[in-house]
Amino acid sequence: MNRISKKQNSVLKWELSGLVFIFIVGSLFHFTFEWVGRWPPGAFIFAVNESVWEHLKLAFWPGMLFALIEYPCTKKVAHNFWLAKTSGLLTMPFVIVVMFYGYTAITGRHYLSADIAIFFISIAIGQLVSYKLLTAPEKSPPAKLCAVIVMVMLIAAFSMFTYYPPHIFLFEDARTQNYGIQETFPNE
Repeated sequence: MNRISKKQNSVLKWELSGLVFIFIVGSLFHFTFEWVGRWPPGAFIFAVNESVWEHLKLAFWPGMLFALIEYPCTKKVAHNFWLAKTSGLLTMPFVIVVMFYGYTAITGRHYLSADIAIFFISIAIGQLVSYKLLTAPEKSPPAKLCAVIVMVMLIAAFSMFTYYPPHIFLFEDARTQNYGIQETFPNE
């Protein structure tokens, strides 16, 4: 194997490990808010209700955690790290939203097995996007700077909108018609 393919193989192993990590940790994060006794600071990371927005956090935060673990281990063999991770972490929620609203528009309801499959598929596509950018030639500094700015915006959005959600369909818990932590647990 030549040097480039060894690097690509190493990056591929990390991205596949990330797929498994994000899927398992994200699945656990679905229940963790209840497990920590509905501790309000836990809402920063864990899903607090059944809105689509809260389910997007299940891919984003474990993906961000994995990126922080992955970075020191791959910085010598991967290119465009934060551009790749931002692109992957932006792709995952996009795929979830498109696939979820697409199939529920057709069927008129949601199915847990389909939701789980969509979660897995979105992570796989996000990790593939990340892999492609990690193994691509070095991108320009403005592209990398743009990725960092977008990542900061994603972190801000995923941090803020559980506590201060817009009152639109993406943030509404279809079971209770509540939004975010304030309406889900108003006495806390």
